[in-house]
Amino acid sequence: MQESFVMDFFQWLGFIGMILIVMAYFLLQIGKYDIHSLKYQILNLLGAIALIISLMVHFNLGSFLIEVFWIAITIYGMVKNLRTKIKQNKEKKSL
Repeated sequence: MQESFVMDFFQWLGFIGMILIVMAYFLLQIGKYDIHSLKYQILNLLGAIALIISLMVHFNLGSFLIEVFWIAITIYGMVKNLRTKIKQNKEKKSL
């Protein structure tokens, strides 16, 4: 007997998260975004959040851990870039 495969809300959410991360990486590779682009980082963050929510229902330890690290590293990059921009603005104002 063959069962039909129907995706639930959380599987769709994980699928959308995967699309966001892959899209961010693709846009980076074709030069539409650079590594410091806020849009690139937001796509990565939203994708990872969507995937981690999906993994709360359909748990997989390896996937869960990579998404935790993905979120932490993305937030670190966003904070680092924000601090750099603030520092550059202060330097411009002091000139």
